[in-house]
Amino acid sequence: MNLIDMKNLGLTEDLLQESTLYKNLTIGRISSQYKNSYKVITEKGELTATISGKFHHSVSGASEYPAVGDFVMVTHTENVHEKVIIHQILTRKSVFARKSAGTTADTQVVATNIDTIFICMSLNNDFNLRRLERYLSIAWDSGAIPVIVLTKSDLCNEIQGRLNDISSIALGVDVLVTSSISNDGFQSLKDYLKEGKTVAFIGSSGVGKSSLINRLAGQDIFETNAIRNDDKGRHTTTRRELIPLPNLGVVIDTPGMRELGIISADLSKSFADIAELATRCRFNDCTHKSEPNCAVQKAIQDGGLSLERLESYRKLSKETKYDGLNSKMIEKEKINEMFQGMGGMKQARKFIKEQNKKKHRY
Repeated sequence: MNLIDMKNLGLTEDLLQESTLYKNLTIGRISSQYKNSYKVITEKGELTATISGKFHHSVSGASEYPAVGDFVMVTHTENVHEKVIIHQILTRKSVFARKSAGTTADTQVVATNIDTIFICMSLNNDFNLRRLERYLSIAWDSGAIPVIVLTKSDLCNEIQGRLNDISSIALGVDVLVTSSISNDGFQSLKDYLKEGKTVAFIGSSGVGKSSLINRLAGQDIFETNAIRNDDKGRHTTTRRELIPLPNLGVVIDTPGMRELGIISADLSKSFADIAELATRCRFNDCTHKSEPNCAVQKAIQDGGLSLERLESYRKLSKETKYDGLNSKMIEKEKINEMFQGMGGMKQARKFIKEQNKKKHRY
């Protein structure tokens, strides 16, 4: 039997050392998940797995369950057709997570133990700077390094203009222009693929993530639909999947994510320009609205910063601030903001009491 090279899959000495804490178990990496069933790659091959009852009862939230990219400890077996049990997740070095769709607080872990995040955005109709800021904020917070991958360059006649727009918001981030239909349109991605490294492809549906992975793998791992000029071509990825590439580490394909709710974000990196301007404001707690000697407002007046970018920063800051709060707590925070200069909740209660008196009066 040919053993799988686990080092190419990202297995490090630190993880090997940690695995010795769990006797009579085998280390593996989760390659896919479907409901409560997982696929785990070990040196013997890919196994079907489920979590132990003890593990299930020990977790306190969705983010603590195994996710694609996790290194886990499973029961030992010589039979690759035998279902194994996941007993432990080893320490994660990075986590790309978002707020679960349709909920206010649940976390969905998209992928873990990533070295590089390819934020894929089409140069056609999918192009959206505000969404890109959101992706960058979460990517920087994950612990991985973001790289912007612009796809479908063959469908865009204003590439330089788009690059100029991106350069104003993606400070210190590499930007790659690709096309999946030409033989050399994806070669720049290979510079980020190395033995033992993990690259995750993130982006909206239909931007060409799976097509690029097929090109990198040299085979059609994923079925893809035809690309249309209206940017509505869709691939068939419905769940996250980890794909080993010989001597080039692994890539993780993910379903399209047009909506990306924030759990936590690193705005100091994704909005480094605003963070730097804020250090020049007269007041340390400047809100960049109407305070005197505000460097941020001055930058807007001088044309060095767009109002749209500041509004995006405020929106993401507010989402991050309210993360983890229930509806009553969020309402309390909003009221505190409304009456910030007037005594906060105490003043708000007085205001509400007076309003109720007026209602009864009439």
